Amino acid sequence: HPNSGIQIELIYPLEWISKFKNVLLMGKNGSGKTSMRSIIFANYIARDTRRLGATIDVEHSHVRFLGNLVLNLWDCGGQDAFMENYFASQRDNIFRNVEVLIYVFDVESDELEKDMHYYQSCLEAILQNSPEARIFCLIHKMDLVPENQREMFHDREEDLKRLSKPLNCICFRTSIWDETLYKAWSSIVYELIPNVRELEANLKTFADIIDADEVLLFERATFLIISHYHLRPHKDLNRFERVSNIIKQFKLSCSKLAAQFKSMEIKNSNFVAYIEVFTANTYVMVVMSDTSIPSAATLLNIRNARKHFELLERDAGTAAFGGAEPLGFP
Repeated sequence: HPNSGIQIELIYPLEWISKFKNVLLMGKNGSGKTSMRSIIFANYIARDTRRLGATIDVEHSHVRFLGNLVLNLWDCGGQDAFMENYFASQRDNIFRNVEVLIYVFDVESDELEKDMHYYQSCLEAILQNSPEARIFCLIHKMDLVPENQREMFHDREEDLKRLSKPLNCICFRTSIWDETLYKAWSSIVYELIPNVRELEANLKTFADIIDADEVLLFERATFLIISHYHLRPHKDLNRFERVSNIIKQFKLSCSKLAAQFKSMEIKNSNFVAYIEVFTANTYVMVVMSDTSIPSAATLLNIRNARKHFELLERDAGTAAFGGAEPLGFP
C-alpha cells in the first residue's frame, strides 16, 4: 500500500528465472510482425490478420512453450517515433538480457535504406547490452515477389550477414500464406530449448527401436516442430513445416466445430503415418515405410515411450535432462 511504508520484494526461484527467454520482435511499421506472432501463438489464420491494428510502442506477452519454457516476447511497434525512442531513452530497458532478436524486413519496402539503418542501430544496442543474443532476420511477404524473382533473397541474405558482423545472423524468407513461416519460427524456438541434443538422441533411440523412417515432435499449442529424427533421406526438405501448417489448420477447423483433435492415421501403399497426442505439451508423428507392421503395435510403442518423454519434458527447463530412466519397451 502506498501509505503503509512497507515495500514488498518478489523473489523468484532461480529455476523460474532461467526458464524465461527474452525475445525481441522488431522491424518497420507494416512489416508483418504482429500478423506472424498472432498466427504462431494466438491461433489466427492468415486471412484474419487483416483486421489487426498497428502495434503501439511495445506489446509484452508471456508465451508458455513446452510447459516450463516461457518466451517473454516483446513486439516492438515500428513507427519512426517509437524506433528512435528504443535507441535513445529506452535503450538499456529494451536491449538488456535479450536471448533472441528477430528483425522483420518487408520485402517490398520502399525505405530499404531506413530499414537497414534501424537494423544496424539494433545490432549496436545488442552488442552493448546482450552480446550473446542470437540474431534472426526474416525477409517477409515473399508471396508478393514473383516466383522467378525470389532468388533475390540470397543477395539480401548476403548483405545482412555482412552488415551484422561481428554478430552472426540467420536469414529466412517468410510468408504468412505458406509453410515458410513455420520453418522460420520452428528454427528460432529450436535454439531456445535447453539440451535439445539430448531430446534428439532419445528420438533416434525411439525410431531405431520401432524401425520408424521418421519421428517428429510438435509443440502442442503452436504445432511448431521441436525436434525430429529421420533414418532415411527425403527429397522434400520442407515436408515437416508443410505438415505442421496443414495439421494446425485442421486442428483449428476442429476447434470451430467444438471438436478436439487427438490423433490421425494416414496410410497408402508406400507408408503409414501416425499423429498422436504424446506428452502434456507435445504431439508426435511417426512415419513407417513398412506398412505390414500392425497399427496396434506402433500405437502401443508410442504409448510406452510417452512416460519417458514426459520425464524429459518435465526437466526441459533445467540445465540437464536428468532423472529419466533409459528408454526401453516391454
